[in-house]
Amino acid sequence: MHFVKSAVVITLASFMSLAMAGEIKPFSQVGFDALTASGKPVVLDISATWCPTCKAQRPIIGSLMQQPAYKDVTLMTLDFDTDKPILKKFKVSMQSTLVAFKGVQEVGRSVGDTSPEGLEGLIKKTLN
Repeated sequence: MHFVKSAVVITLASFMSLAMAGEIKPFSQVGFDALTASGKPVVLDISATWCPTCKAQRPIIGSLMQQPAYKDVTLMTLDFDTDKPILKKFKVSMQSTLVAFKGVQEVGRSVGDTSPEGLEGLIKKTLN
């Protein structure tokens, strides 16, 4: 019985932590338009599988998105090699680029930053 109670507590804690984390999902124009039109904070994460800077950014961004402070932020991922038409629209010419939006307004952009402080500062701009 003790095992069952422990399993229930762990499961509930996992669900609660998910509810307190920002969402990370692939970019879709419809989803982006809906989020920004409703004033939601969005960060576009443009990366490439072969990019060492992108690989260094990934765990930092993932950790930040788990923080309760960023539970309302949606991170939308784009592939630098396959999403060229979308990247052109957002004027992105390099991988390891992050573009932050507060609603429809772009509020910040970062290229190649791998510092936790710099990446967090960009995400914060979507909320302030």
